[in-house]
Amino acid sequence: MKVRFLLDENLSPRLKIAVLRLNSAIDILRVGENNAPTLGTLDPDVLVYLQLSQRLLVTDNRASMPAHLETHWAEGGHIWGLFWLRPRIPIGQLAQELLLVWETTEAEEWIDQLEWIPF
Repeated sequence: MKVRFLLDENLSPRLKIAVLRLNSAIDILRVGENNAPTLGTLDPDVLVYLQLSQRLLVTDNRASMPAHLETHWAEGGHIWGLFWLRPRIPIGQLAQELLLVWETTEAEEWIDQLEWIPF
C-alpha cells in the first residue's frame, strides 16, 4: 500500500501544494481539511486518527507529541509512521523528501517508525 500523509496543522499549507505539484497522485491531507482531524485536535486524538486512517504524520511538534506517542504505544496503539521535520529546511526540499518516500517505500514499512527528515 502507498504511503498516505497527514501534515500537522502547524506546518505551512504550502508544503502540501509543493508535494502535489511534484505528483498529484500522492494522498496527502493537512489537519483542518475535510476528512482530517479538525484544527485544534489534541495529540492523542490525532494519534488515534493516524492509526485508523493508516496515515503517516509529518510534524514539527517535538514538545508534546513524544509523551503522547509513548502513552499511545503503552496502551497498545500503533501508528503508520511519524516524520519529525528538521528546523529551517526549505519547503521544496521537504516536498522532495516526501515524494521520495512515496515513490520508494510502502506504508507498512513505516508502522511505528519515527524518522527525521530530511534523512
